[in-house]
Parts: sequence; structure tokens; C-alpha cells
Amino acid sequence: MLNKKVEEALNEQIKLEEESSRVYMAMASWCESNGFPGAAQFLYKHSDEERMHQTKLIHYVNDRGGHAVLNSLAEPGNVYKSLKDVFEQVLHHELHVTASINALYHLATQEKDYTTGQFLQWYIMEQIEEESLVNGILDKMNLAGDNKGGIFFIDKELAALGAPAAAPKAT
Repeated sequence: MLNKKVEEALNEQIKLEEESSRVYMAMASWCESNGFPGAAQFLYKHSDEERMHQTKLIHYVNDRGGHAVLNSLAEPGNVYKSLKDVFEQVLHHELHVTASINALYHLATQEKDYTTGQFLQWYIMEQIEEESLVNGILDKMNLAGDNKGGIFFIDKELAALGAPAAAPKAT
């Protein structure tokens, strides 16, 4: 049976993952309507990934005898100054998610819920990847500066990162 404190914290993480999906969806919409189709594709895919993270948590809570619940969400921002501003906010948000997962892991170990601690290892590693990816994008944006050609190529690269994975070939 899932520890009640841990269950409540997991439900908060479920809410944060759902909010993350909405934040990235709003950013994708802004990018799409402001001439950044590659960034939009990347962020739409990222939004889908956040919903998958949420669903994984929901199944975990319910499988452990708890009850995953969905709570009210805040309205995401919808206006950005630039593509760089979008990705600076992505990084800020990912750092917030990382802090939340770390706090959740800490609570699980304090409550001696080692099963949840083990489950959260996947999220911890995922956050390392997310932060590294966004930092790399921001590094390229900083190198490009205000060069429109550089931003154009970064947008094309983001399209490739947001493309669905190719189906494996039959052998």
C-alpha cells in the first residue's frame, strides 16, 4: 500500500506533469503562429512526452493501491518576446520540475518507500536529459545571437528533434 504522504506528493507531481504539457503546448502554439514551425513541432512533441510522464505516474499510484487524482491547472503563459525567451522559460520550467522530483524522491526515502524511490530514478535521469537538451539549444541560440539565418537553422534543427522516430525496417 502506498504511503499517504507519498501518494499526495505523487498527485502533486501528476499535476505538475500535466501543467508541463500545457505550458509546452502554449509555447508550441506561439511558435507556430510566429514563424517557427520547427520549434513548434519540437514543443508539441515535448508536450506529448509530458502527458506520457503524467500517465506513467497515474498508473504507478493506482497500481500501488493509491488513487491518482487530477486537480485544477493554472493557465499557462501565451506571450513570449522571442524564440530564445521561449527556451529560457523551458529551461526555467525544467529546473522547477527537477526540483520537484528531487523533493519527491527525498520524501519517498524519508518515508522508507524505497519502491517509489526506485520508480523515481527514471524521472531523475529523464530530467538530466531534458536539462542538457535545452541547455544545448540555448547555447546555439546564444552563438547565433540576433542573426536571423542562425535562428532559421536552429528552427530547422528543432524540427528534426521534434520529428517522430522512424519505424524500424523489417529484416
